[in-house]
Amino acid sequence: MASGALQALIFDVDGTLAETESVHLEAFNRAFAELGMDWVWTDEMYLHLLDVSGGKERILRYWQQLDPALDAQAVQAQIDLIHACKTTIYENLVNSGRVSLRPGVLALIHEARQAGLKLAIATTTTPVNIAALLRGPLGENWREHFAAIGDAATAPLKKPHPQVYLQVLAELDLPACQCLVIEDSSNGLRAATAAGLATLITTNRYTLHHDFGDALRVVPDLRQVTLAQLRDWQNSWRA
Repeated sequence: MASGALQALIFDVDGTLAETESVHLEAFNRAFAELGMDWVWTDEMYLHLLDVSGGKERILRYWQQLDPALDAQAVQAQIDLIHACKTTIYENLVNSGRVSLRPGVLALIHEARQAGLKLAIATTTTPVNIAALLRGPLGENWREHFAAIGDAATAPLKKPHPQVYLQVLAELDLPACQCLVIEDSSNGLRAATAAGLATLITTNRYTLHHDFGDALRVVPDLRQVTLAQLRDWQNSWRA
């Protein structure tokens, strides 16, 4: 593998930057109720639906479980409506203070920026969700912290497809060997490694059961992780 000093950190969003999934679940259920639907997703059901990347894709997967003969194209407009309602509810919940960054995330972002590293985001969530999450801890100019952002609007092929990571690498104008990814799920890990990226996993209660055999390291959160450690881990991965 080609060598190169660490130049960029690429972050996933949901489950990585913040513990968002329980709030996403609440937003889905509120949207179902507001739209007069009798769907209710339990925590256990949502755990399995998270095997599918993307909110619209999870709605479709659940609908297909209820009706295996479902014509996906015929219900796409309804799925779009459900997801738009859910996104508005989720944004309001985040703005009300229901979500905060995971331990160590903000410190690592600041350390990386002070060291001159580029920061990027590679996620399957929507631009609205990213902005709602990051406006609070990073301010209204949060976008200035990131040299590249790939999301559901730019990368329609969801993880584990590597599309979003390949897009971000192109925007950063850096080779994979000079970047390190921070993820929380097996789909994210598979997408990143398919793009040739070393990947640190920070687990959460929704992903503890995932297979992380190809990860650079697996840690519970970032509070004990420093930039020096990341450089050492990446060097050992490249060797």
